[in-house]
Amino acid sequence: MTSRYAEVYQSWKTDPEAFWAEAAKAVDWSKPWDQVFDPTSGPYGRWFAGAEMNTCHNAVDRHVAGGRAEQTAIIYDSPVTGVKAKITYAELLSRVQATAAALADAGVAKGDRVIVYMPMVPEALVAMLAVARLGAIHSVVFGGFAPRELATRIDDAKPKAIVTASCGIEGKKVLPYKPLLDEAISIATHKPTAVFVTQRPQVEAVLQPGRDHDLGAAVEANRGRAVPCVAVKATDPLYILYTSGTTGAPKGVVRDNGGHAVALTWTMFNHYGIQPGEVFWAASDVGWVVGHSYICYAPLLYGATTIVFEGKPVGTPDPGTFWRIIEEYKVAGFFTAPTALRAIKKEDPNGEFLKKYDISSLRNLFLAGERADPDTVKWAEEHVGVPVIDHWWQTETGWAIAGNPVGLGLLPVKHGSPTVPMPGYDVRIVDDGLHEMKRGEMGSIVIKLPLPPSCLPTLWNADKRFEDSYLIDFPGYYKTGDAGFMDDDGYLFIMARTDDIINVAGHRLSTGGMEEVLASHPDVAECAVIGVHDEMKGQMPCGFVVLKAGVTKDAETIEKELVSLVRAKIGAVAAFKVAITVDRLPKTRSGKILRGTMQKIADHESWNMPATIDDASVLAEIEAAIRERGIGV
Repeated sequence: MTSRYAEVYQSWKTDPEAFWAEAAKAVDWSKPWDQVFDPTSGPYGRWFAGAEMNTCHNAVDRHVAGGRAEQTAIIYDSPVTGVKAKITYAELLSRVQATAAALADAGVAKGDRVIVYMPMVPEALVAMLAVARLGAIHSVVFGGFAPRELATRIDDAKPKAIVTASCGIEGKKVLPYKPLLDEAISIATHKPTAVFVTQRPQVEAVLQPGRDHDLGAAVEANRGRAVPCVAVKATDPLYILYTSGTTGAPKGVVRDNGGHAVALTWTMFNHYGIQPGEVFWAASDVGWVVGHSYICYAPLLYGATTIVFEGKPVGTPDPGTFWRIIEEYKVAGFFTAPTALRAIKKEDPNGEFLKKYDISSLRNLFLAGERADPDTVKWAEEHVGVPVIDHWWQTETGWAIAGNPVGLGLLPVKHGSPTVPMPGYDVRIVDDGLHEMKRGEMGSIVIKLPLPPSCLPTLWNADKRFEDSYLIDFPGYYKTGDAGFMDDDGYLFIMARTDDIINVAGHRLSTGGMEEVLASHPDVAECAVIGVHDEMKGQMPCGFVVLKAGVTKDAETIEKELVSLVRAKIGAVAAFKVAITVDRLPKTRSGKILRGTMQKIADHESWNMPATIDDASVLAEIEAAIRERGIGV
């Protein structure tokens, strides 16, 4: 079909308030807004000022009342425990009310904060919705987070209660959560008054009398108890999400209730092409923004079915796990990170596991979370056989800044581009002086204010820090911190974080562009390029590559081929001379490669262990590889 994108984008640009007022009709409001947008409120303005609503009502109650009571709301699939379950909207409402009753009995009320420190189990979503039902504010922290990092979030959010589980399961490893939480509370200055624990059969947590409660027992005791939804202002916070990799004072991204519900509901059809009642799967974790937006809230606000998956793309038990889920639950739209596909591609380069499953229900595969290199996209297109749609957004925005809107009609795919800005985002490419770059020229990516609904209005208790972090460098614009360019067709290309632009003898070069070339080599599964300090040229690029399973060619030969490939594709200006083969790359638990830490190691600078690292031992391997090559000496 012919895409309606240009028409819809222009309608937003012509009258933004009318556009979002129309979108807001998909949400139930207990009180209408006084203004669609109030430019006088907050650092840059607020959406749906004066309106009142409740997010839990919109995600659960109205679907039960509107005929979806027996539709599956949540599918739980845990290959690490062998447990599967389906929860209808009616059952979800019962669980949410019972959990809300337990929290209310512990004193949680409108405006209070509750930390959710949970593995990928349905109780995590139930807890989020229960907090929202009470008009309180949740802050989900990735399960298994280190005690000191969790303590900083406790002290910043000052939660009245914490909801947790006795353990999480990482592959074959069982990780007890309660000792980590107890240590975090002992470190923190602020002390929560109540802790609710979901006891899992793998580990039984020891409960502290007076403070700790068995959540399962509390839910059963409160079954059938009605807990009404508390109306909050559209501009009241729904949640606080601390950005990954935070050191020192944590940076708490605030998401408000009204704009969040409007924008996320709008995206389910317009961006993802999903109909109510269909199954949408975001293979992420509730601890990250993707899990908040597209595991918990957007599918449920829209009346779709969501999947809570406790496992990994490979190893639980094999590289066919994703395809098994898609076949078993008739997934229509699937959202994952490029790093997950690269892991599958590394273990199953020819897609042999994929051939075992019927994934004909799948219409689109969406990628986000990091740059989608063209080689991975092409591999997925060839083997998965559906449109592979990259899109770009941030924790701060909560939904796509740029994408290819399926519901409006797909635009032609350009490998390496997340396509075009979504309605609500006026994206510009500028230099440091805020002068717009010519098409095709790389610069800083900024968004003209105001940001659309669902984007952060500020940071938790830190308006000035919000302005200093995002608004001061480019007055009148939001600084994304990303660099890239826009082509003649208006397609956006995200090349790197602005701090990943390296300066080689006065030439500003994108590490993302070099990674794109390395990833195109048939033997490379994944890669990372960093800039290493050089006395003569300022910085020199250094590439790290992980090879695909079954590669027989020796690493030294491949490394020489890679150096030649970069010189051929980018030119001698790149000064690319070093490619190092490693077994694996250091990553966060959400799959982002820790390039900044790698660069500090290469430059022999002091560095701190990243709070979100998946496996700390990888950094020692990287350090050894750098030392062996004499890099940065």
